[in-house]
Amino acid sequence: MVHLKSDKDIARLKASADLVGRTLGEVASRIAPGVTTKELDRIAEEYIRDHDAEPAFKGYKVGSLVFPATLCTSVNDQVVHGIPTDEPLQEGDILSADCGVYLDGFYGDSAYTFAVGQISDDTRALLTTTYEALMLAIGQATTGKRLGDIGAAVQSHCEARGYGVVKDLVGHGIGRNLHEDPQVPNFGRPGSGRKLKSGLTVCIEPMINRGSAAVRTEGDGWTVKTTDSLPSAHYEHMIAVRPGEADVLTTFRYIEEALDELPYEQTSTAVYG
Repeated sequence: MVHLKSDKDIARLKASADLVGRTLGEVASRIAPGVTTKELDRIAEEYIRDHDAEPAFKGYKVGSLVFPATLCTSVNDQVVHGIPTDEPLQEGDILSADCGVYLDGFYGDSAYTFAVGQISDDTRALLTTTYEALMLAIGQATTGKRLGDIGAAVQSHCEARGYGVVKDLVGHGIGRNLHEDPQVPNFGRPGSGRKLKSGLTVCIEPMINRGSAAVRTEGDGWTVKTTDSLPSAHYEHMIAVRPGEADVLTTFRYIEEALDELPYEQTSTAVYG
């Protein structure tokens, strides 16, 4: 069932979304070669709890599986849902950090792919394209458009550049629950799917591979990796559907303030960053 949100609900969602952004900003300031993802996870959990909220992912259950951490930390060919470890990050790695919080009855959720030190030109191009796809998809998230318009924006932009668009994983609605209807695929046909109504709140999150779109789930039941071992990028914003222009509830501003350089052109953040 799809739940449209009131202006009051959206204001509370924005508070949760802002805390996610600030938490990822704290994480961003600590990312460097030699740092472990478990260290980053500890920083995120402490920051969230210090701000009177709870980590949304820690303890999240899917059947008999229970996610053990605050962040999903997915490195290189890990697409999403990576579990933090004691293995140090290396120069040239990329790290998708996905964070969720629960604050005053509403959830926040956002993700960002970080460069660890200097990365290859090919990998930077992947990050740039994935970020651009997120912005293009957000541009379609307006009243009267359809879910297929969002997915088509991601798919056409990325596939035209030779990248694999992951189809086994999707974005989602968000509100009083972390995952609500509708599902938000990163592929589709323009003009198809559910019509978007004002007050719908969703997470748009392109997951784009440098090679094949095919993925597999590791033995831990959580970590999703590319089947060809090539890197994958992932960005996520929470938005509320509005007439004319989506209301972007999350922000990358805190991340950008912590970074010396961005994985995309600065001009691409003019509207939505």
